Amino acid sequence: MTAPALRLFGRATIEGTTVFGPVSFEAPAGRWTCLLGPSGVGKSTILRLLAGLGDGIAFEGKVTADDGAPLEGRIALMAQSDLLMPWLDATANVTFGARLRGEAPQADRARQVLGRVGLADHAGKRPHALSGGQRQRVALARTLMEDRAIVLLDESFSALDARSRALMQDLAAELLAGRTVLHVTHDTAEAARLGQTILLMTHAGIDVIAPPEIPTPRPFDAPETLAFQSRLLRRLMAAG
Repeated sequence: MTAPALRLFGRATIEGTTVFGPVSFEAPAGRWTCLLGPSGVGKSTILRLLAGLGDGIAFEGKVTADDGAPLEGRIALMAQSDLLMPWLDATANVTFGARLRGEAPQADRARQVLGRVGLADHAGKRPHALSGGQRQRVALARTLMEDRAIVLLDESFSALDARSRALMQDLAAELLAGRTVLHVTHDTAEAARLGQTILLMTHAGIDVIAPPEIPTPRPFDAPETLAFQSRLLRRLMAAG
């Protein structure tokens, strides 16, 4: 699997109102990019455009991969909500994408992927029998099952408690290593831990902020992580 860089340049409007732009950015190939910024600047709109879910968005510009190949069929999206089907068990939820495409579900492989996220003993449980952290692990397993080179995360861990969030960050960083990840977040602590590239989006545009040169996921209590988190928060506060 070759993970390309993602590039976007352009301007987006909805019903004549500018959402963002013109802006330009690149998410480097095979790395974890955090797109950080206040609410309402268009971060999730960018994810929708990249994922091909831009109905209702008027976009003037280009969304491309640096290898020139189409993005279609190479992207997996993991949302803030786990979006599990309540009538399906964990295994069937992990194979749900294949079912939607009319493909034969690979239940054995799905159980292997559930094992990778620590849910081997929960493969037959329905969502109501799982904790919030376990449900989000099922959602991560479903993302891994899609096996795409590009992964888009839209506030995917924000609904979890602090402990579960940290564990999911560690797990996702391990299992998504080598893919091109674009992670929309409001959380400066999360960006400070996970971002190999940090993009700060405001109404004025997108700036690149250099992170500490220590491996990710960075320890949440490391002085470098805490100092960088403070710097990001100051920038975010200054952006309004």
